[in-house]
Amino acid sequence: MMASGYNAKEEDGHTSGGPSNGGAAGGTVKSRKPDNTAFKQQRLPAWQPILTAGTVLPAFFVIGLIFIPIGIGLFVTSNNIKEFEIDYTGVENTSACYSCAQNFSWNSTVPCTCSMHFTLEQPFESNVFMYYGLSNFYQNHRRYVKSRDDSQLNGDPTSLANPSKECEPYRTIDQVGPIAPCGAIANSLFNDTLELSYLANGSKTPVALVKKGIAWWTDKHVKFRNPGGNGNLTAAFQGTSKPVNWRVPVYELDPMDPENNGFINEDFIVWMRTAALPTFRKLYRIIQKKADQTPTLASGHYVLDITYNYPVRSFDGRKRVILSTISWMGGKNPFLGIAYITVGSVCFFLAVVLFIIHHKYDSRNSSADIPN
Repeated sequence: MMASGYNAKEEDGHTSGGPSNGGAAGGTVKSRKPDNTAFKQQRLPAWQPILTAGTVLPAFFVIGLIFIPIGIGLFVTSNNIKEFEIDYTGVENTSACYSCAQNFSWNSTVPCTCSMHFTLEQPFESNVFMYYGLSNFYQNHRRYVKSRDDSQLNGDPTSLANPSKECEPYRTIDQVGPIAPCGAIANSLFNDTLELSYLANGSKTPVALVKKGIAWWTDKHVKFRNPGGNGNLTAAFQGTSKPVNWRVPVYELDPMDPENNGFINEDFIVWMRTAALPTFRKLYRIIQKKADQTPTLASGHYVLDITYNYPVRSFDGRKRVILSTISWMGGKNPFLGIAYITVGSVCFFLAVVLFIIHHKYDSRNSSADIPN
């Protein structure tokens, strides 16, 4: 058995003069020693804080004194936002939409209508945002999120004729052609029609609902485009088929407004931005503030007329309409304020406890150090 020796100089790239075992005579071994740099030799300057009572206690007190007022401000601001919610799922037999919920399905050819009456106790000032909300609808499912073709939605003619395989099983229809837009997200487009009216003195006054300006600017002008521009969409989408659950093809979503038709329809764009949670809301319409000093929505009686096109019984879902104002921090969301108050309160409480402990035991240690 032959033993092999270790030579530090050889490891550093130096040879001992004679040939090494199994190597060529006079050859050199490549050095594995790291370069003599501050980074590779771990000589970089470092700073490590020394946690003492003089630094930790003021930090906790400052965090508590800053976070608690901020949390109170956020919480009060959120509570000042007015919000009204109407559930029109129709699960209860006393609901005005009970008949539609029980009898309507995706295969129904005749639309079902119902009306929900409600009363606003307080007027809504400023712009009012009208949302539709769904519950128990998992738009965050991996297969569902991937079931789309962004190239097709961007107006690519090649993808329009040959959609991505990610759209299966909503990619093509046999003997008809490719589906536009393809995929499960587009196929499940929310298509209820909601109309709001104000009731006063026996008369019914429709409330103006603005349908443009509800989508993100980048989605409207960058991500979504019609093939061949916004001209003759019927010719642009020739040879394609509408999604299975749609009643009309994509080029008839808003035929009266070419800037809101086809792939750039804002209701469609809003739906295509998938939600992260199974209970979500999406912007449906905007009720703009009036020019005079009258409230946007005065207190009183209203009626919500619904064309019930979107069945939710199959997945035990619920549908609702939300009327809401907004503030500088967005919509109603008390969580952020509660989180700030909680963190600030915990930090302030810990600061007090640590101060008491430090004061008690530091005094003992000082007394023990005094010589007799």
